[in-house]
Amino acid sequence: MDQFEHHSDTNEEWHMDHAEAEQVLEDIAFYRTLIVNVIFLGKEGSENWVLVDCGIGHYCKRIMEAAEKRYGSQPPKAIILTHGHFDHVGSAKKLAEQWDVPIYVHPMEMDYVTGKRDYPVGDATVGGGLFSLLSPFFPTHQADLSKYIYPIPQDGSLPFLEDWRIIHTPGHTPGHISLFRDKDHALIAGDAIITVKQESSMAVIIQHQHIHGPPAYFTHNWKEAEKSVQKLASLNPSVAITGHGLPMEGELLAKQLNELASHFKELAIPKHKRKNH
Repeated sequence: MDQFEHHSDTNEEWHMDHAEAEQVLEDIAFYRTLIVNVIFLGKEGSENWVLVDCGIGHYCKRIMEAAEKRYGSQPPKAIILTHGHFDHVGSAKKLAEQWDVPIYVHPMEMDYVTGKRDYPVGDATVGGGLFSLLSPFFPTHQADLSKYIYPIPQDGSLPFLEDWRIIHTPGHTPGHISLFRDKDHALIAGDAIITVKQESSMAVIIQHQHIHGPPAYFTHNWKEAEKSVQKLASLNPSVAITGHGLPMEGELLAKQLNELASHFKELAIPKHKRKNH
């Protein structure tokens, strides 16, 4: 999609001065790449940090700039992908090349990031917003990351992240994962839940904060998506950083997440959707 994928080098250089991660907790920060967040795990100045997701294409320099401001010249130990949609892997290949680091993804997502399978085309009939209407034109074939990609261990552990564990949260994609830390109930949710109505361009622009289900136009298994939301709600997260929207915490997060889990069919599943959803 041209408006997301094509930015001139001049524009990229101009924006680099503004590429700075926003801290959520002492060792968690995020940087918004136009429409989606990338997440930095590791205290400021740490030599042991990990990048979660890689944003849209042509954001490599800006992500590296944000990383350098937080960690100096130290590259991450690894990149972890919550899933393989274009807006989460767009800059992955260039970042892996520049940093010479491995990329990890759930085994069920491997085919989508190694050129073997394409995601289904976006569904313009759901959500009622501009992004939904544009979604059939969003890229469904991703860059081949075979040179850098590795499957996340089946035991649920995360490479280089001893305190975190994988929560398999399918629905939005088959191999979608979230990350959870038991000691403080911090949650990185990817697109299993989001805090902005992603179908609506106006909501994205103003970043109106509210817990929603996964972006409807790219979600293809609503039964699994519902189970995933219920799984996340049962963890009682204290803070959630999602793929789209601003972080949420405390009572507001708990109330809205539990409400979504209890009334998912009414609140999240589109009334009109393709039959294969």
